[in-house]
Amino acid sequence: MLVDSVSPASVAQTNIPQPPAVPSPAARLLAWYDVHRRTLPWRAGPSGPHPDPYAVWLSEVMLQQTTVAAVKPYYARFLERWPTVEAMAAADDADVMAAWAGLGYYARARNLIACARAVAADHDGRFPDTEEALRSLPGLGAYTAAAVAAIAFGQRAVVVDANVERVVARLFAVERPLPAARPELRRLTDTITPDARAGDFAQAMMDLGSTICTPRAPACALCPLSADCAARAACAQEDYPRKVAKRDKPVRRGTIFWLEADDHVLLHRRAPKGMLGGMRALPSGPWAGDDSGLAEAPAAADWRPLGGGRHVFTHFALDYSVVGAHAPGRSAEGEWWPVDRIDEAGLPTLFARAAALARSQMERL
Repeated sequence: MLVDSVSPASVAQTNIPQPPAVPSPAARLLAWYDVHRRTLPWRAGPSGPHPDPYAVWLSEVMLQQTTVAAVKPYYARFLERWPTVEAMAAADDADVMAAWAGLGYYARARNLIACARAVAADHDGRFPDTEEALRSLPGLGAYTAAAVAAIAFGQRAVVVDANVERVVARLFAVERPLPAARPELRRLTDTITPDARAGDFAQAMMDLGSTICTPRAPACALCPLSADCAARAACAQEDYPRKVAKRDKPVRRGTIFWLEADDHVLLHRRAPKGMLGGMRALPSGPWAGDDSGLAEAPAAADWRPLGGGRHVFTHFALDYSVVGAHAPGRSAEGEWWPVDRIDEAGLPTLFARAAALARSQMERL
């Protein structure tokens, strides 16, 4: 009778316990997200269906260049007033622009209206469910299209916002500075984005960047990806992402006019395109390198200085002066708005501040 020979070495090898497989970064991040995810009004529950694409799209447009805390009340008011994409498509442009006042980057509001109308007219009121088709809609760039595809439709898409850029730049210690590093950061994000739960993964990366991997003093001890982080290994977390030194913004100057008559103040509607396009505002002169004084004043009047300030836009800072005058009647062209209801006019932040300054000073004129 033949017996197979088994060497002692092979027996010992089969009895050696094997180390458990290390979960992938995506798996560890999703496990962290399942416990620590932020509760946000536009998110679906952890085990529920995908959220409403309209709600996802609305929130993502609002969140561009803006904080979650600032967006929450706007999101609630918009959803209450325009609960569906069809309702948004049918809205009056001026009403939407007024409701947006204070969120800044007003081109987003114009794109919001255009996109809603395109979805209603060309897609039977339903958002397309692929990243490519979403990119064809007005105002949906690479980030927003990817976010809606992943979060609302569960499609695998590479979602990269400022929080994700920071996490990935640290994770891989990317030396190229922003903004030139963006293609590389997107490629690296692609390498760790899973096929399943891509929407949850995208939101987990955003939450990680917002709550743990913060610009200053990141809480690395709490991070589910700390073992993989090249920046942490080099004790250089806050050195990433690399950034090119910012140049000083150019300064422009301009005059804002407060013309009051019969307890009403004159407002103008700004041109549809350009800075603060389509918004209701106080009349203003040109914004240029030199002080334009009373150029383009809405009426001949005894204009008196009321004060001024500085407002910082994306590409320049505006040093503005506010001047005020009383008019004998409401003869100047424009919209005469009750002074005691000026807070309801939906003025952009710059003009809301100028209006508050003017009201506090007009009593002395």
